[in-house]
Amino acid sequence: MLKIGVAGAYGAFGLKHLDALANIEHADVTTVFGPNKDKITALASERNIAHACSDYEDFLSQDVDAVILSTPTQLHCAQSIQAMRAGKHTFAEIPMADSLNDAEQMAAVQKETGVVGMVGHVRRFNPSHQWVKQRIDEGAFTLQQMDAQTYFFRRTNTNAKGEPRSWTDHLLWHHACHTIDLFIYQTGEIPSEIFGFQGPAHPELGIAMDMTIGLKTASGKLCTLSLSFNNDGPFGSFFRYIGDSGTYIARYDDLMDGNENPIDLTSVAVSNNGIELIDREFISAIMEKREPNSSFAQGLAVMRVMQQLEDQMGVLKV
Repeated sequence: MLKIGVAGAYGAFGLKHLDALANIEHADVTTVFGPNKDKITALASERNIAHACSDYEDFLSQDVDAVILSTPTQLHCAQSIQAMRAGKHTFAEIPMADSLNDAEQMAAVQKETGVVGMVGHVRRFNPSHQWVKQRIDEGAFTLQQMDAQTYFFRRTNTNAKGEPRSWTDHLLWHHACHTIDLFIYQTGEIPSEIFGFQGPAHPELGIAMDMTIGLKTASGKLCTLSLSFNNDGPFGSFFRYIGDSGTYIARYDDLMDGNENPIDLTSVAVSNNGIELIDREFISAIMEKREPNSSFAQGLAVMRVMQQLEDQMGVLKV
């Protein structure tokens, strides 16, 4: 059994990781961390978890083999480096950082310490995208264009649970990161042509609420990405794969063809939950002493593209 600590455990994605880890036979969550002592203590009691910490150094001092960081983006770099230097295998939620410089530091410390370092690019693991990837690898499908829409209605600073957030989310450094990494992963190519446009800044949040991004690889594969915090409707990310032998529409863990006919994904993976599948990969990589799919080193490719986009657009960040 691997002893796991989850940081940011009472947040929207911390809870998703706790649910996922409960289904993994080699994982034992022994410690949780959150800055609100009352909330983290109540969560530990509710989930029968032995230790609850409201101090990060106390969290790292616990007897755990690995940590999952579902904490604010701006903390990922410092917290990951501290965890790796404490000898803990480290999983940082997407994005691994909000600058290329910070991401490069994380990858360097992973190499220095030799622990497993992994970033939560969950789209690589959703069964819908895995099914498409398998067809690409078999030579049965050649991607010509990926069209993605990432839409939320977030004119106030709230999280995925609709609760007030202590930090500000970002269209480029979080939500675009999912799609850009997926495009690189599915094509096996780094975009050679990149453009981005951002809309006006929100008067209170200080970030652009709308964004358009375009990517092109050297072989001519295209990605178009529309993002908004202003969309009043179903929220989430939706992908259309257009290729030489078909069109596929992916909505999280579900997949349809271009005419909205469902595609059976039951044989793709042991679970239809992308969070569980990515946590399984983290645990397997630790036990097998290998580099995981979506390692910190692999994550640098998307971070370089996003840094180019920030430099080009003059992205607004708080």
